[in-house]
Order: sequence, then C-alpha cells, then structure tokens
Amino acid sequence: MEQTQQRHQQLSGVTKPALAPAGILIWIIGFSLMMQPLSTDFYLASLPFIGTAFSVSPAQVQDTLTYFAVGFGLAQLLVGPITDYFGRRPALLCGALLFALASVLCALAIDMRMLVAGRILQAVGSCTAVLVARAIIRDAFSLAEAAQVMAKASTILSIGPLLGPILGGYLQAWFGWQAAFATLVLFGLMLLVLVWFSLPETLSEKNADALRPSYILWAYADIARSPAFWRYALPGALSYAALFVFLSGASQIQIAVLNVPPQYFGYLFALGVIGYIGGTMSCQRLLPRLGVDATMKLGTTLALGAGLVFVLLVVLGVQHWSTIVIGHFLVVFAHGITFPCSQAGATRPFPERAGYASGLSGFCAMVFAIITGLAVAHGFDGTMLPMSLCSLTLAVLIFLSGRLRPSLN
Repeated sequence: MEQTQQRHQQLSGVTKPALAPAGILIWIIGFSLMMQPLSTDFYLASLPFIGTAFSVSPAQVQDTLTYFAVGFGLAQLLVGPITDYFGRRPALLCGALLFALASVLCALAIDMRMLVAGRILQAVGSCTAVLVARAIIRDAFSLAEAAQVMAKASTILSIGPLLGPILGGYLQAWFGWQAAFATLVLFGLMLLVLVWFSLPETLSEKNADALRPSYILWAYADIARSPAFWRYALPGALSYAALFVFLSGASQIQIAVLNVPPQYFGYLFALGVIGYIGGTMSCQRLLPRLGVDATMKLGTTLALGAGLVFVLLVVLGVQHWSTIVIGHFLVVFAHGITFPCSQAGATRPFPERAGYASGLSGFCAMVFAIITGLAVAHGFDGTMLPMSLCSLTLAVLIFLSGRLRPSLN
C-alpha cells in the first residue's frame, strides 16, 4: 500500500496523510460494510413476530425492509458529497454514532411507525459507513488493488450475514424481537471506537465545492452520462437486487410456510451465505489471473446459472427449505464475484468525485432492491414461485448487463 501511496503522490503532486496499516484499514472497511447486512439479516427471524406484536400484515412488516432500502438509497446521494467535503473520518464517526442511536429507537419502538422511523435513521447511519468504506478504497488503492481489497473486505463483511441470522434467531427465541436491535447498538458503538482510535483521514484533498447545489447536480449528471460508470455499476446493482430476493422472502417462506423454528432459520440462512464467502474468496484468486473485466463477466454468467437452477427446482415442485438454501447459495456465490469488481470499477473514472460515484452506484442498487422487495412481498402467495421468478428475471438482466462492459484493466 505504501507503493500505491507514493505512486499517487507522484501523479498528483499532493502529499497524502499517513494511512493506517493495510491490515487495519481492511478490517475497518470490512466492519463498515458489515453495517448494512447486519441491519437486515440480524432481525430476519423476527419479521413474522413483529407482525404479530403490532397486529400488522406480512406486507406491512416488509415495510421495515423497504423503507430501510429507501432511506439507504436516498441518503447516498447526499452522503457521497458530504464525505468529499468533510473527509472520510468525521463522516464515518457520525455514521456509526447515528446507527447506534437509531438502533436504540428501534429497540424501544411501541408501534410500526416508530419502528419504521428508526429503520430509516438506521439506514442513513449504515449508508454513511458503507459509502465511506468504498471511498477509502478509492483513496488508497489502484483499480486492481481496489478490487482485491473489496473482495477481502467482503469476506469480512460475510461474517455479518453468516452469524447474524443465527444469533438473531436465538435472540428472538430467548428475548423477543427487540433483542436484535439492542445488539446492533453495541455494534455501532464498537465501530465508533475502532474508527476513533485507528482511522486517520484518507482523503488527500477535500472538495470545497462538494456541497454546492449546482455542483452536486452537475457532478451527478456528469457521472450519469458516463458509459464506463453504468457498465460497472449496473451489474453490481442488479446483483444486489438478486440478493434482496432472499432477504425479503426467505424468512416468510421458511418460518411461516415451511414451519422452520426461528432459532433454526439462522442456520439455513447461513448455509446460503457460505456461498458469498466462497464467491469473494474465488474473486480474490481470479483477479490476478483474469483481471477485473473477465472476472466480472464470469460472475454475471454464474448469476444466470443460479437463477435458472432456482426456478427449475421450484417448477419441479421441490417445496422444501433446501430449495431456498440452494438458490440463496448460488445467487450469493455469483454476487461475491461480481460485486467487488463492480464497486471498484464504478468509482475508478472519477478520482475527484469518488464519493459521488459511490453514492450514485449505491443509490441504483437500492432502487433495484426496493423494486425487488416490493415484488416479492406483494407477490407472496405461500409458495416459492414469485421469489424464483424475480430471481430469474434479475439473473437474465445481470447476464446481459455484464456483456456491455468495456475493459478497464
């Protein structure tokens, strides 16, 4: 990483502040990225019980996921410029603190409106952490290094969705749905302390125009006109939406329809998440051999195969918890290969506006996730067919979008 810093200094003529050791930086990035999946996966086993507690329908309970995605998506459009204006470190500190406070509000919620409000604030906090993590990668590493670092950090990130649903299932069984949010308070505070003591500023030169409304509009319009941005951001956004199929529908199918006990749901969800770990580790091995372009193309091909296998199992009438696990495993394996390349490539053409590019990329991912979540929730008919059809549709779109990319290697 020191060689990367020296190379950037020679190119820019600007002396960068000393960075934390690469190992610590990757862990900070990994924990920051983990805030988003923890915010969803940790209380998945509680979704049916939240509906019972507040006497609302499954679709209304789904609003806690949908509004989180809305808050996360919209916040990225403002958080991106904020990180370019104030710097990465203060933005991440504020994001971690907001996440902890919002989790307190969720845990104390007395009705759905209060819970949804807490989830929206939680989304803003976790959004800030995720965007800062991506921007730090852009600050400190070249394209090839950035994809490698993103893959390594994504392996750390996978600890959250791997263990979160398991712990969340037991917390639900032992203490009720509030316990998941109480635990998220501790995670937010842990990240706050880690950043305070270990993360220096990584942004070499702050953008004094970043919060000027006219500049914001121009910057986003300029990025949105870039084919290079969309050819990397679009496959990643669609790939995340494919993951959201299972975030939205797995617990309702397995707990409410297939009668899987909530404390066991986490284990089934974790079996699927193992696919993501395998995908990110495969990505790390493939990148030095194939490069970013070919690695991402392979990931989008595997995504199509995953969608086909899942819908085939459902059409053949395999109405079993293992069908969800297999579909989940294959989809997130492909996601683990595609997403690190997408995130590294989407910000690469915009060194002066990495926060903006990261924000717009994440916003697109959340738009697709919201549409997917609504489709799964309102298409719920007590079977896996709506989930599988959504998964297949996204798989085809991921495959096609992956064929539009130029090489940035």
